[in-house]
Amino acid sequence: MEQQYLEIGKIVAIHALKGEMRVQPWCDSPDFMRRFKRMYLDGVEYKVQSARPNKNMVILKLAGIDTPELAQKQVNKVLSVDRADIKLKKGVYFVADLIGLQVIDADDESIVYGELTDVSQTGANDVYHIRFADGKERYVPAIPQVVIETNLERKQMRIRPLDGLFDD
Repeated sequence: MEQQYLEIGKIVAIHALKGEMRVQPWCDSPDFMRRFKRMYLDGVEYKVQSARPNKNMVILKLAGIDTPELAQKQVNKVLSVDRADIKLKKGVYFVADLIGLQVIDADDESIVYGELTDVSQTGANDVYHIRFADGKERYVPAIPQVVIETNLERKQMRIRPLDGLFDD
C-alpha cells in the first residue's frame, strides 16, 4: 500500500530570527523542496511561506512558526509532504515505493535475487541495495543496462546483472 505522506527532509537548526529553519533535504536536490505550498510536521499541515536552497540545505519558513523559540522546538523533526502534491516523471520513483520490491532476473523469472532494502545516492547514479536469501547485501547500479523494469503493481524489479556483479 502506498504511503500518503512521504518524508522529505529533517530540520537540523534554526536560521536567523524570524522562525526560519535549516532543513537537510531527503530528495534529489534542495531545489525540489521549493515546489511545495504545504508541508507536514507531526501530522499537522503548515503553509510554506518560503523555501530557498542554500548550498546543500534549504532555508524554510512555515506559517505560524515566527520566532527562533518556536523554530528551535522543531529541530530534529522530520518534514513530510502529501504524495498527491508531487508529480514524478515517467520512470522516476519514490524510494519509499522501491523498498521491499522483489528483485528477479529479467531473462529468467525463476531466479529471485532478493529484496530491495535501501537506495544510496552516489552522484553518478543511484545504487540499489539487495538483500539476498543468504542474508548478504549486494549492490546494483540503477542504470538502464541493469534495471530492465520496475513494476510497482507487482512489487517487482527485473534486472540484468552486469558480468561479475554478484561474484563473491
